[in-house]
Amino acid sequence: QVQLVESGGGLVQSGGSLRLSCVGSGFPFSQNHLSWLRQPPGKALEWIADISYNGRGANYAASVKGRFTASRDNDKNTAYLQMDNLKPEDSGVYYCTKDLRLTSTGFAGSWGPGTEVTVSS
Repeated sequence: QVQLVESGGGLVQSGGSLRLSCVGSGFPFSQNHLSWLRQPPGKALEWIADISYNGRGANYAASVKGRFTASRDNDKNTAYLQMDNLKPEDSGVYYCTKDLRLTSTGFAGSWGPGTEVTVSS
């Protein structure tokens, strides 16, 4: 059974940093690309980053590029999202996802319960 569990969220002041973690199990972690999504309060899910199966490639949404860094440690079955220079608009629930795809009804794939990030101004 695929499991993804995010952690590391919390309350931080604007300009601060957080590192999110995502532990995966029940699938060959090192063979899967992963993505990060977030859902701001009252808004739709948005894609923010991808990381390749070996961690050598990553892509970012324009809103976070240069501030967020995705990485992974396949020996620990863990992916990370380093978030620096946080802004209030970065607040939301963050999800680590596997097999992410966009369908006619929205995002689909496997993801965990999420971890909440709140950035105060």
